[in-house]
Amino acid sequence: MNEKAREYTIDFTNVKYYLEMHAVIRDSLGFPAYYGCNWDACWDCLTERANQPIHVRIVGLETIRQEKFDGEAEVFLDILKKFKHYRNDKYADHIQIEIINTKTGKMTAVE
Repeated sequence: MNEKAREYTIDFTNVKYYLEMHAVIRDSLGFPAYYGCNWDACWDCLTERANQPIHVRIVGLETIRQEKFDGEAEVFLDILKKFKHYRNDKYADHIQIEIINTKTGKMTAVE
């Protein structure tokens, strides 16, 4: 990776509702205002950046792992994993995704 990676932090720590979760994703990743606040729109916006080096830090994922979010954290993580390996790993070296647990401070890479 020759270019410096664009760095993004998605902080779910204070999220209470589904649409708020998507607003955090939209704002944190600089998605356009017309972002549809759904997983298909998230995928579309992410893949527009596949050829750019990016580093995404996710903070407070445990907040949206609560029962009221009904598995949305895992859906989001699946999308990020798929994105990292988009186009048969053509851009995998350009995409770094980390989860930071707010309770333990532990950092985990998304592969």
